[in-house]
Amino acid sequence: MSQQMKALEKAVDTPLVVRSGREMQLSEAGRVLLKHANGILAGLSAAEEEVAAIAGLRAGRVRLVSFPTASSTLVPRSVAQVRAAHPGVRVSLVEAEPPQALAMLRGGECEVALAFRYPDSQGGLSLPSPHATLREARAEATLEAAATAAANDWSELVVRPLLDDPLVGLVPAGHPLAGRGEGEPVDLAELAQEQWIAGCPQCRGHLVELCTDAGFAPSIEFATDDYPAVVGLVGAGLGVAVLPGLALESVRHPGVAAVPVRVASGEPARREVVALTLPDLAGVPAVELMLDQLAAAAAAR
Repeated sequence: MSQQMKALEKAVDTPLVVRSGREMQLSEAGRVLLKHANGILAGLSAAEEEVAAIAGLRAGRVRLVSFPTASSTLVPRSVAQVRAAHPGVRVSLVEAEPPQALAMLRGGECEVALAFRYPDSQGGLSLPSPHATLREARAEATLEAAATAAANDWSELVVRPLLDDPLVGLVPAGHPLAGRGEGEPVDLAELAQEQWIAGCPQCRGHLVELCTDAGFAPSIEFATDDYPAVVGLVGAGLGVAVLPGLALESVRHPGVAAVPVRVASGEPARREVVALTLPDLAGVPAVELMLDQLAAAAAAR
């Protein structure tokens, strides 16, 4: 009896052949196994073919989660490139802000998450009271930063840097600072007496951080996640705002002037935009392809 047959009998824990003189016949269990053998072999062959298709990018799936401003700028070009080069690779998109996107990635709901964070910051901060003092604003910012640090920890993830997105100050077209050129950025402290219009929770949290570092607590009278609404409110003369550069690519208003912003350290205000995946997913061909195309879309800007 062959070694393979002996091993198979050991695996199923029952005889598969019966010896009769010099002949061997299949036992009842052996006949059952033979009946299913062709199906098993066909299944293995089909599985091998599917795996080969995924490895060769003839098939595959990438579930992508992105924050809104990346969805309208980086995602369209990168997904179009994936589809053009490898039509068999399916890419789906869901929008979520970074904390939720990271939770989805860790929970197995996506393969790639687009996220952003600010230098020396571990995530979004909550909106302070509209007329908070500098001490109150700083205290609220510190407590909220500690509470959200874990949700925005990237240490166990594979991080693909994409770009630095500059933060841009928005003032009404008739504002004294509207004429500033690119070579003369606005210090946030110059806007300390203005009414502020805040954006998404993570963005407005960072605004509080920047303003407290510049020595004042921003008076935030309006808060909205809708960037066109932010721009419209500024255009109506109801306040000033700071928005990511990516957000302004699809939102324009004739009554708004965009000015470069400088933080207390003297550096231009910016945020880091990245693509994230899990270590076990980084080597999957379709995931690797998606990361490469996102990086290419960012580099082409």
